[in-house]
Amino acid sequence: MPRLDINDTTLHYEDEGAGPALLFLHGWGTSGRTWGAQLPDFTRDHRVVTVDWRGCGRSARPARGNTTAEVVSDLVALIGALRLDRPVVIGSSIGGSFATELAVRQPELIAGVVPVGAPGYWPSAQAQAELVTALRRDRAGTVAGWVPGWYAPGTAPALIDWTVRQILDSGVYIDEHQATANGYDPRPTLPGLQVPIHYVHGELDTAIPLEVARTCAALTPEAEVSVIAAAAHMPHQERPDRFNTALRTALARMAQATRANA
Repeated sequence: MPRLDINDTTLHYEDEGAGPALLFLHGWGTSGRTWGAQLPDFTRDHRVVTVDWRGCGRSARPARGNTTAEVVSDLVALIGALRLDRPVVIGSSIGGSFATELAVRQPELIAGVVPVGAPGYWPSAQAQAELVTALRRDRAGTVAGWVPGWYAPGTAPALIDWTVRQILDSGVYIDEHQATANGYDPRPTLPGLQVPIHYVHGELDTAIPLEVARTCAALTPEAEVSVIAAAAHMPHQERPDRFNTALRTALARMAQATRANA
């Protein structure tokens, strides 16, 4: 299992394929395994790296450093250690927030960002506070009751159950991300973003409504939004064929923009 020791923690990652680099970031509490429907397609013509960020999946579960700033610092170190050549960073849910922050803080390291169902800002601070309280009181019951809402009606129960198991297997210290989520709002920085960004969002997403992606895109120069029909918060898992097509379109447009600005 490839592992990388950085910033006083240990990250598990997978690195396959050759070509333009892609870095995939999972959402809260899950792991790089959530991109399983993308890997066979994109490793054919890209170098694809997935990483379990700190506290999740097969990575270490440190009590400290579970903040957006520290995860972004981990990503900077990962990109350097693996010598990734300006990857496009694709991030699901809060992973999309990490990707956006990486673009804001160190745009020279990456070629573009694709937030997927990402909280460009959090619609309800009160809901986040109630969630953190519920997780501390009854973690298993709260996760089991919450996660089905991430998916569109008709999603296979096995996929939902697998997601619940991943989250319960991750460390409890990642709850800090939920506790501080209502303080995150990149909207003031988006007009000055220096790398291409393309939002991908499920039309049925109730966890982070489609309005969030459209609001952020309207603030960002030349940003676009691809809407995945009949999908909710996890379109890369729910409708992988549609998602992969949308991602390839986004990558082609970013490559074209990069050539035009060269």
